Amino acid sequence: MRIFDPHIHMTSRTTDDYAAMYEAGVRALVEPAFWLGQPRTSVGSFIDYFDALLGWERFRAAQYGIRHHATIALNPKEANDPRCVPVLEEIPRYLGKEGVVAVGEIGFDSMTPAEDRAFSRQLELAAEFSLPALVHTPHREKLRGTQRTLDIVRESRVDPSMVVVDHLNETNVAMVKDAGAWMGFSIYPDTKMDEERLVAILHEYGTEKVLVNSAADWGKSDPLKTVSTAKAMLTGGFSADDVDRVLWQNPVDFYGQSGALILDPIPGFDGEELGGAGATFEGNSLLRGVRA
Repeated sequence: MRIFDPHIHMTSRTTDDYAAMYEAGVRALVEPAFWLGQPRTSVGSFIDYFDALLGWERFRAAQYGIRHHATIALNPKEANDPRCVPVLEEIPRYLGKEGVVAVGEIGFDSMTPAEDRAFSRQLELAAEFSLPALVHTPHREKLRGTQRTLDIVRESRVDPSMVVVDHLNETNVAMVKDAGAWMGFSIYPDTKMDEERLVAILHEYGTEKVLVNSAADWGKSDPLKTVSTAKAMLTGGFSADDVDRVLWQNPVDFYGQSGALILDPIPGFDGEELGGAGATFEGNSLLRGVRA
């Protein structure tokens, strides 16, 4: 089994997590820029964080055979803090760096005018740099937040096929699918979405344009939720090809639109275990639009 976790915050995880993920089949991931758990007090703290995502964290993942990519953004929660908003002027110089595959996480937390402005501006940057956008839906007022998200996308220059709307549940998945955007699901131990509910959603809505992630961070979360989702899909009647579509090919297809994915095996690690239909790396369709 090969797994690409499209949304996981490895800065908050240990090297034991990297080892367990590799053992379970995780070979690539995307780490979105997000809130660190307490307020940042200056733009400089963002700069240090972005540099760490693109330098130290990529190096740390590589020690365990996993390709690390990142998304860069001012997150919705901190878009409300005047001390943080000036980082929008610094973000463009990061969007062309190696390993950056999207603008994100952007979207809404408390549905404020400041969040609206930051969201729209960062969609402009996504269009300018021809990057996908990773959108965070709010924990509160999720339906209203999702609808406003889709309205802003429609008002932007970004095609919905370049947008994943994340942290979905049964209440808002249909509107995202109808809008033509990608549907993101974060599988958590107690909140957001679990494996069995996700399997039911897949039976109703299909496996196309679906991204399943662990979104693991400092809170109660599990970096192997992608693995348990794969097992639940098989138990729920999906085929091994369906699992591969959701947990590998779909993330590759979405983030591959950036032209910045790097999926060749880490030197010193055997890539043969990623075999199967269409799984070789050189000259393969996996790398269509992907930089090796």
